[in-house]
Amino acid sequence: MTTLYSVGIIWGIFTAALIILLIYRSTLTMGEDEQLFLDDASSHMHDEQTELLKKVNRLRVPVWVFGGGSSLFLLIMVGMWIFQQLSEVQ
Repeated sequence: MTTLYSVGIIWGIFTAALIILLIYRSTLTMGEDEQLFLDDASSHMHDEQTELLKKVNRLRVPVWVFGGGSSLFLLIMVGMWIFQQLSEVQ
């Protein structure tokens, strides 16, 4: 198993995790409403909205980490592939 293949697998894992996180975040925000809660009768809706925003905000760091990791491993993989191609030419 070559190093390029190993980096490709790691890139695939980071990218798959990023896609899963983005899909999860989008399913959370599908139920998000832009409402103004003025009375106590709708306080449970306000609480649900607050909890939903907390969940979405907690996902911010993992999305950045997996997005950055995916980008980094993609750049490493492309750089290694270019280096291999240049080495074969010489």
